[in-house]
Amino acid sequence: MAITVKFVGAFRHFSGASELVLDCKGGISIGEMVNELVVEVPEIKKSLIDQQFEDSRPNALILMNGREIGVLHGLETKLSDGDEVVLVPVVHGG
Repeated sequence: MAITVKFVGAFRHFSGASELVLDCKGGISIGEMVNELVVEVPEIKKSLIDQQFEDSRPNALILMNGREIGVLHGLETKLSDGDEVVLVPVVHGG
C-alpha cells in the first residue's frame, strides 16, 4: 500500500524532500504511519514528535486527503492505498 506524505515548511527542511512515498501494510492508521515515517526519516522526529507527550499533534497539523484528521478519527484514522498525508508544522511561541 503506497501512501504519499507531503512535507511543508520546516518538515521539508528536516526531511530533505517535499514528499515521500511510504510502502505501508494494509489497514495502517495515521499514528502508525507517523511511527513508520520517523523510522524512515529519523531527522524529522525531533521536530515532529512532541518529546513530552510522545505525540505528533502538538507539533503538526496533519491533513489526510485535504481534511484535518481532527474531523476524522484523529491518529486512529485508517489509511488506504493512494492516500495523501500532508504535514504542516505548528509554530509555538512564548
